[in-house]
Amino acid sequence: MTTTETTIASASDRIKRTQTAAYFASFIVLGLVMAALGPTLPGLAENTRSTVGQIGILFTAQALGVLVGDLISGRWYDRAPAHPFLAVVMLLVAVTLLLTPILSSLPVLAVVMFLMGIGLGSTDVGGNTLLVWVHRDDVGPRMNALHFFFGLGALLVPLLVALVISTTGEITWAYWLLAIIVVPAALMFMRVPSPTRLQQSAEVSTAEARWLLVFLIAAMFFLFVGAELSFGGWIYTYAISLDLATVTTAGYLTSLFWGALTLGRLLSIPIAARVRPRYILMVDIAGMILSLALPLLVPGTSWALWLSAFGFGLFMANVFPTLMVLGEHHLTITGGITGWFLVGGSLGSMTVPLLIGQRFEATGPQATLIVILATVLLAAVVLAAFLVAVRNPSASR
Repeated sequence: MTTTETTIASASDRIKRTQTAAYFASFIVLGLVMAALGPTLPGLAENTRSTVGQIGILFTAQALGVLVGDLISGRWYDRAPAHPFLAVVMLLVAVTLLLTPILSSLPVLAVVMFLMGIGLGSTDVGGNTLLVWVHRDDVGPRMNALHFFFGLGALLVPLLVALVISTTGEITWAYWLLAIIVVPAALMFMRVPSPTRLQQSAEVSTAEARWLLVFLIAAMFFLFVGAELSFGGWIYTYAISLDLATVTTAGYLTSLFWGALTLGRLLSIPIAARVRPRYILMVDIAGMILSLALPLLVPGTSWALWLSAFGFGLFMANVFPTLMVLGEHHLTITGGITGWFLVGGSLGSMTVPLLIGQRFEATGPQATLIVILATVLLAAVVLAAFLVAVRNPSASR
């Protein structure tokens, strides 16, 4: 290479590193903000003079906002420079964080949570899409790293909230501190150039966008995200209801699951560079099935449940980023397609936990693991259908 070519290549690599660092920072913020609602729910209920049952509407409002953000942001990323939009939606998140702890009206707070969800969903679509555009065929390990940083943020925020509440006695500064953290991450996107969208070749027409494959990957997002959030959300109640844990140890059990999820994403970074996505998903599904089956085969034993929580978190860890890489291998990833993937995940996060709640009351706590196991088994069937479809291109059009 000539000196000029070397200089251009060096500048290009430097831009890629800066872009990647910005996406990693945005996903730490995403994890912090998305996991902040749970630990602060009692304080928000006190602020709005609401019951625990009433304050739960905030989860629904935020989830609906994320769904809308998934839908609208993908189209924007495909049509306009991405980074200015990302900066705006992250600043929107910062503003909603500032407002959240000072509002005394539950309906108004629900609207603010909805707006926050739009910003979070748009950030999620942006990070997943733009990282693919920057690194293309080499995105695998970086996609796992991206979601590791999300898990790190989600793991740290309960500690941060607890520290602030113990120091100040209220949740206000917890939300304001999060808002302060969001602003520098948002400003990074004002200084970093936006990546160029992946271009479809002339042969890849709209008719050949393989929408069956898009649907199948979105269905896997629906099932896997639903299973992940159901386990994380219900394992606490499951353990207490069956007298397998105390209130304190059930909290540790939940932390073990999320900790294993974060550890698994860190460990999967080098694996993603060497193993094809389909094989990673096959091993993940097998591990999840064994982890869920253990406490069902050995009921009434706490050790089986602890192993289940660790194993399920470890094998679930890299499913989300691996699905994105699988999509990149067989589709031209656009903002719109990523949006549909995450719409599937958003719908799963609302549907599967709700189904468990209904079965929990009707048939008992064991329904928790049974429904999650059935969800993972159905995801295995969808993965098999996807692999058949990619081997038979005419059937996927």
